[in-house]
Amino acid sequence: MKRDMDLVRDLVLRLEGLPMKRGDIFIIKPDDNELKFDQYTVDQVDYHMRLIYEAGLVEDAGAGSMDGYGFERLSWAGHDFADSVRDNAIWAKTKLGAMAAGGFTVQLLVDLAKGFVKKQIEERTGVKL
Repeated sequence: MKRDMDLVRDLVLRLEGLPMKRGDIFIIKPDDNELKFDQYTVDQVDYHMRLIYEAGLVEDAGAGSMDGYGFERLSWAGHDFADSVRDNAIWAKTKLGAMAAGGFTVQLLVDLAKGFVKKQIEERTGVKL
């Protein structure tokens, strides 16, 4: 199965939005409502959840168990990823830039998105970063 960075982005943003309190751990299954997407199958969601854990975007609280994925919180890297790709316009530019380069990693996507965010901040505030 090919990695779909749109699904990775959607999953991270959806996980970030879960209503959690300190100490909560959710056991999330790929077919739970929180992870349902009209355009993706349960198998695609499952595969990409594993990738998210492997990439260190979430804190591992029993990832990939028979019962589902133990989700405690996004990691620092996961929050950086979410913050850098949250804006749809920034995400579109980031994907185009990565495709133009012919390849990417999660960290390169974050770096590219941060560059676009930085440029946007400079344009809106007049402050050179």
